[in-house]
Amino acid sequence: MADIPVGHGDQLMHTLAPRERLPKGIRLLIVARAVNRLGAFSLSFLTVLISTDFGVSAATAGLVSAAFGLATVPSRLFGGYLADRLGRRRTILLGLTGCAVAQLGIAAAGSLPVIAVFAVLLGLVFELFEPPSQAMIADGVRAADRTRAYSLLNAALAAAGMGAGLIAASVGRWDLRWLFVVDALTCLACAVIIGLVVPPDGPRRGRATPVTSSSAWRDPALLAMLGCGTLLALIYMVIMILLPLALPAYGLQAADAGFLFTVSALTIIAGQPLLRLRPVAALPPAAGLAAGAAFMAAGLAGYALAPTLAGNALAPALPALAVATVVWSVGDLLIMGRAYAIVAGLAPPDARGRYLAVFGTSWGFATVAAPLAGTQLLERLGAQGLWVCLAGACLVLVAASMSVGRLIEE
Repeated sequence: MADIPVGHGDQLMHTLAPRERLPKGIRLLIVARAVNRLGAFSLSFLTVLISTDFGVSAATAGLVSAAFGLATVPSRLFGGYLADRLGRRRTILLGLTGCAVAQLGIAAAGSLPVIAVFAVLLGLVFELFEPPSQAMIADGVRAADRTRAYSLLNAALAAAGMGAGLIAASVGRWDLRWLFVVDALTCLACAVIIGLVVPPDGPRRGRATPVTSSSAWRDPALLAMLGCGTLLALIYMVIMILLPLALPAYGLQAADAGFLFTVSALTIIAGQPLLRLRPVAALPPAAGLAAGAAFMAAGLAGYALAPTLAGNALAPALPALAVATVVWSVGDLLIMGRAYAIVAGLAPPDARGRYLAVFGTSWGFATVAAPLAGTQLLERLGAQGLWVCLAGACLVLVAASMSVGRLIEE
């Protein structure tokens, strides 16, 4: 499908255009990414593998994992640069192949220095394929359908994530190193699918055909979206990291967080048809973000109230938490695809990879800040105080989204 000229207001076209089925190439790209996500469980066990196989302390193993995490930040930015210079397909294949090599290196490593080198290498290639995948979706669908396409990718990854947990539970009982082998195989399978179904990139850009010279970091609308995205990512990462730690305050086990995360994934998957309803699809970008943030605030407020209800024997804690999880997950559904669609609409066609990469750094910032901020809030304010603070942060996101809307529409 031909690209649609884009600018700071092109995402507003979604209110005018009718819905149509997503192109086959985009659907197959989403399938390929889901295949890759099926194996994306090994990193959760990297610290355990290092400490058990090499007999080092958890702190030493944690340093290796931290080095991996730090390496992922330039990885995403470089992926955006390569997506615009080298091509979407080439960059995706490079990233997936690099991940497979690094994963196999970790699986075969016989010493701590070797596994540390491959862990850093994995971090440097780990995010390469994210910006070109996202840019390819923006290239291949109309502005009217981008929110739905990005939301479908989010749902496919959520569904595959549930399958990944089952694979990890079975393979991990055998040998942790085989988790990295399976992860490498899913990377290669994803690369094969993309190699077969995605058309080759055009000629590489040379000096005669330079990419857009203006820096994505100088676009005020993108920087405003980056601020909102970082706050959203911080809220999301605190939920992911702190929910297991907060559940004992509800009289539950930390492992019960797995059930709640499954509820969230199922909500995102089952809720996809909602995005095609005309009242939802016709929401202006800023209003859609604000509505999603309001749902998240309501759900997190429900988390704060659940211990009180359970303590007064008015309702069992787990069902109350499950209902609250559905509510905030509806907010996630409304926000996630829409945010990426907005950023894709802000970008010039030949800079979409870089714009999406800059926006994606919000997750890197949040991954660093969330454990520090979340644990401090939980320790000082308790579980209820933590969720009240996060609900308040969501309300700040509501106001920020409306302010960003004015910049987008300029």
